Amino acid sequence: MTPIFRKLRDAGLLLAFVFLGALIASKLDEVASVRLDGPFVAIDGDTLAVGAERLRLEGLDAPEAQQVCQDGSGRDWACGEAAREALERLTSAASVVCSGASRDRYDRLLVRCRDGGLSVNAELVRLGLAVASGDYGSEEGEAKSKAQGLWAGSFERPRDWRVRHGMMEDPAAAEGILAWLKGLFGG
Repeated sequence: MTPIFRKLRDAGLLLAFVFLGALIASKLDEVASVRLDGPFVAIDGDTLAVGAERLRLEGLDAPEAQQVCQDGSGRDWACGEAAREALERLTSAASVVCSGASRDRYDRLLVRCRDGGLSVNAELVRLGLAVASGDYGSEEGEAKSKAQGLWAGSFERPRDWRVRHGMMEDPAAAEGILAWLKGLFGG
């Protein structure tokens, strides 16, 4: 056996093992994933319920149910309720499937939902009724360029709105306290 043939054989075996490892990893990921079938009830613009289970749409952040935004003329509109209604329309069919494998700090399953070929998560951002949060940047860009939904006027980012209304801690304040404690104790 020539040295070139042995190197090619070894490289082929290595590629086969890498491919096999990837297949095993993807199967393990599928096993850990939870799949839930619709219809769902929209709690707010990015939270669903099915029975006692609560689901949080992954990769986006929608206005809170009570949140109010301004349209292009400066008039108030119930953007939080509009986001909830859109999510309700998009997930009320039995054909909708949501799946996810991890949970947030409130024990909600983090999910991506589909109705056939339509990504519900992406559609909410494309409609301008949610902002991208790690994913769906191109859909947000599309909504901005068309002045859709939130992007037709002015709004406070949902996370900032929650902090201002005492619905979540201000992460900047927590970081400041942590830095102060580290400085105090020489950490």
